Amino acid sequence: MNVQAAYGLLAHGLIFGALVTLLPLGQLRARAALLATGLALVAGIAPMMHGTFGTPSLTLLQLALLQLTDKIPTPLSQRPALYLVLFGLIFYPTALGWGPFDPYALGYQPLTLLAALIPIAVALWWRRQNTWLIILALDLAGYASGLFPNLWDALLDPLLFLVAVLVISRGLMQRVVSARLTAKDTQA
Repeated sequence: MNVQAAYGLLAHGLIFGALVTLLPLGQLRARAALLATGLALVAGIAPMMHGTFGTPSLTLLQLALLQLTDKIPTPLSQRPALYLVLFGLIFYPTALGWGPFDPYALGYQPLTLLAALIPIAVALWWRRQNTWLIILALDLAGYASGLFPNLWDALLDPLLFLVAVLVISRGLMQRVVSARLTAKDTQA
């Protein structure tokens, strides 16, 4: 087993544990997440996720670790998730060949991509988004270590895109439910 495969399996185990923390388990939440992480590695859930989704990005792993520790609120709120989904709706179809330009190829010789990340890093610093700035820095360090052959793989992955879609859907559902409850209260 190579380093990238080992990383992928361990990361998917942690991601599965982080997903379990979203269940309404009350005080048992931390124990259930720990059990789910171990179960994912032993029972074959992590290898199945790795085979389905591929190696997860460092961004997704860091968001999962933040969810598992529950020390600070997750930085993947509605607005960042919306930005990620909008970017993914453009990036993934063009990376799959639906257009004359392949943005994924930029990740193999990422000088242009790194230059484009400088204003993003400055904007994160300016807006005091330290958590996102640290996530970006660790993504770049992971790429520089040679763990990922493409910089895009360290930054994004399809499962992160799916999680962002779920965050947006959850927010929309909460708005719909609260609007209906408000409408019921005003009618009564």
